[in-house]
Amino acid sequence: MPSKSGRSQTAKVPSQRQLRVGETLRHALSEILMREDFFDPDLVNVSITISEISVSPDLANARVYTMPLGGVNADVILPALNKLAPLIQSLVAKKVQLRRTPRLRFYLDDSFENAARMSQLFKAIRQGS
Repeated sequence: MPSKSGRSQTAKVPSQRQLRVGETLRHALSEILMREDFFDPDLVNVSITISEISVSPDLANARVYTMPLGGVNADVILPALNKLAPLIQSLVAKKVQLRRTPRLRFYLDDSFENAARMSQLFKAIRQGS
C-alpha cells in the first residue's frame, strides 16, 4: 500500500541509467587503480577489486564497493582511497563522458565474506541431516 506521499514502501530499483553509469564508472575506476601511481604508501603494490558501484538517482554520488586482494589491510586501504577520492574522481572525469562526475565514496564489500559464511552454514546443515 502506498504511503501518504504516494511512494511505495519498497526500496527503489536502480534505473537503467544508474546501472549504465555505475558500470561505466567501474570500468574507468578499475583501469585508473590498476595503472596510476598515487604516491600514497598505503596504496603501493596493492591490488583492489571493485565489485560494484551504486549511483544515486540524481547521479551526484556513487558508492564504490571495493575489496583489497585477499581482504588484507582493508582498514588501511579504505581510508587511503577515501582521502584520495577527489583526485580519483578528477581522473575518472577525464575518462568518462558525463555532464558531472559523481562524488566517489569507497566502502568495503563484505559480500564475499557473507557468501563464504552462508556456504559454510549450508554445508553444516547438509552434514547434520
